[in-house]
Amino acid sequence: MAESTLRRAPLSRERVLHAAVALADVIGIEALSMRKLAQDLGVVPMALYKHVANRDELVDGMVDTVVAEIDAPEHGTAWQPAVRRRVLSARRTMLRHPWVSRAIETRQAPTPAVLAYLDSVIGMFRAGGFSADLTHHVMHAMGSRVLGFTQELFTQPEPADHADPAVLAAAARELAAAYPYVAEMALAAAHEDASIVGSGCDDQFEFEFALDLLLDGFERLHERGWSSLTPRGSRPAR
Repeated sequence: MAESTLRRAPLSRERVLHAAVALADVIGIEALSMRKLAQDLGVVPMALYKHVANRDELVDGMVDTVVAEIDAPEHGTAWQPAVRRRVLSARRTMLRHPWVSRAIETRQAPTPAVLAYLDSVIGMFRAGGFSADLTHHVMHAMGSRVLGFTQELFTQPEPADHADPAVLAAAARELAAAYPYVAEMALAAAHEDASIVGSGCDDQFEFEFALDLLLDGFERLHERGWSSLTPRGSRPAR
């Protein structure tokens, strides 16, 4: 009865976007269509166009709906823990909606919520005393990690369910013979089957390791009064 009442409730842009996010969480962004969304909402496809002009506008709105889930910035906190908490909140949000990172990457321009999020993070560095010049380079170094995701270097396909252990062992020997350092590194870590860094690494650990490494480096540059205008040869070594 409750579901029937919900389906008969008047459509709104907010309801359409939340339904689209929920549906994409199940079927993925590539499979999402206006027809499938209309079917999920129990309406005809044309009803959706009163609220979103086309699929691109729908996806833009979905991205903003998800980005709005990221925890608000904390005020009165030192820049480093504040940025760290904000980025890790973004990561938790991206993990709840695995399709969002790809959707963000394919947008022709940042959506309003993404721009507001980036503005808030930039503001944290500026409030922490970073120059506009250093902050510019900081944001380049952070890349997509500032939004809670990153493209890992060592992605690889999942092994077949019934892969022959002897075949896998032979492949590992060939890898070690051709690329000894890659093989050595692969064997050095304890691995998790679900990792995107390769059968292996703990994704959350690797993300936080890189994030903390960057934030510590940014602090050292800030303390040195780093500027991109300083000739490279005259910059003090650390």
